[in-house]
Amino acid sequence: MSVSEEAVRVAPETDQTDEPGWEVDPDDDWALAVVATVGRQLRLRREAAGLRVGDFAVAAGYGADLVYKIETGKRIPRPEYLDKADEVLDAGGLIAAMREDVKKVRYPKKVRDLAQLEGRAVELQLYDPLNIHGLLQTPDYARGLLLMRRPAYLAEEVERFISARVARKAVFDKDSAPDLSFVLEEWTLRRPLGGRARLRQQLEHLLELGQLRNVELQVMPMDHEEHAGLAGGIEVLKFEDGSMVERSQAVANGRPVTEPRQLRILELRYGIIRTQALTPRETASFIEQLLGET
Repeated sequence: MSVSEEAVRVAPETDQTDEPGWEVDPDDDWALAVVATVGRQLRLRREAAGLRVGDFAVAAGYGADLVYKIETGKRIPRPEYLDKADEVLDAGGLIAAMREDVKKVRYPKKVRDLAQLEGRAVELQLYDPLNIHGLLQTPDYARGLLLMRRPAYLAEEVERFISARVARKAVFDKDSAPDLSFVLEEWTLRRPLGGRARLRQQLEHLLELGQLRNVELQVMPMDHEEHAGLAGGIEVLKFEDGSMVERSQAVANGRPVTEPRQLRILELRYGIIRTQALTPRETASFIEQLLGET
């Protein structure tokens, strides 16, 4: 009997094959390769243990269809699935050790690509006109924002996005952390999205980050009559070799750009935004004032 025939024969009990966030993006070649390799290793170890799909599914407490999809690279295994498989197959931690490989492919490709660029950059200049930038958000504040989305995200999707944002924060913890410049809109610091308690924690977090030597925070006040950032957010990433990558919804629909003319436009625009915003010292005083009002 083939693996697929076994899967059909055994009725799934705790199958989660339709749960969003754990499917493999068909356009993500690297994720496909990782998940296929992990699935192949799981199948080989199961067969070496003399277990059929159905037998393993019962022992592990998962549906047989889910086991089949994971072993054939069509489904990203959860960390707890790998832990259970390690236990059932007596793998001595070798299967559980694959959690780190799987963890990386859980994040969308565009998030991984952005995190990789941020990890290489020696300087980041970031402006978000709609929200406190994701790199600055506390996990709880990010959760509050994500829960407001309509149509609503499923709980699993919310946690996936939060995990991706937290992973990107590694840029602050590097031995040679890059210089980071952020311009924040005043209204994003005033509106208590997700509740005032979340906002207070977020403002306190901003004050802490603003004390880091490599981080500059600037607020664009709502009463300023000039504003060069009305065309949309800007991300400028500079690298050690002098090259740059920039993104803005106003240019190339938000796709990364490296064309010199477009780079000059976005860098000039970001520079003007910074001159129009409060200085870092004024910003710290402004956030402290907001904290007292919140």
